[in-house]
Amino acid sequence: MPEAPIRTSKNGLVVDGDGWFVLNARKSRWKDEGPLGSYCNFEGKRRFPHFGINVTVLEPGERMGMYHREKGQEAFLVLSGECTLIVEGEERELEAWDFFYCAPETEHIIVASDRQSAIVLAVGARGRGVGGGVVYTVCKTAARYGASVARETTDSAKAYAKIYAALPRSRFAKYRKGWLGQDGD
Repeated sequence: MPEAPIRTSKNGLVVDGDGWFVLNARKSRWKDEGPLGSYCNFEGKRRFPHFGINVTVLEPGERMGMYHREKGQEAFLVLSGECTLIVEGEERELEAWDFFYCAPETEHIIVASDRQSAIVLAVGARGRGVGGGVVYTVCKTAARYGASVARETTDSAKAYAKIYAALPRSRFAKYRKGWLGQDGD
């Protein structure tokens, strides 16, 4: 298997083909999702076929998305900071090195503490490949954090309409010094 080509974009390095590669998160292209944090997924034009992976940086109070469930399994590892996991309508506090395995069809979302930022590694099966799709569900607990839809939907455009309306069209960003903690950059 050959090494995949990597190119320089205005926002960082991007993988442009098939094959193996090594890419440092600080040099990769990131996406700034406003109140949904910023993340690096290491993917270029083509998504990884079997799983998604990203490193998400959440500033205080930011959330990883909207409360939802999906057919694919996911896993989350808090690398630094503190978060609130809302799972099946209940809150659980998470701190650095806490691991959350999310079985298929488990309703969930992660929100950074109001006191400090957090870094979360997320890995998930590609839902479409296992009969997928995401269902954004109504949850009173998640609503307290701004992380619940008003009406259940499978349409991500509806689930995120208010958030994305306030963001620029292109949300690609360069890595910002300090996102990954005291990383010597």
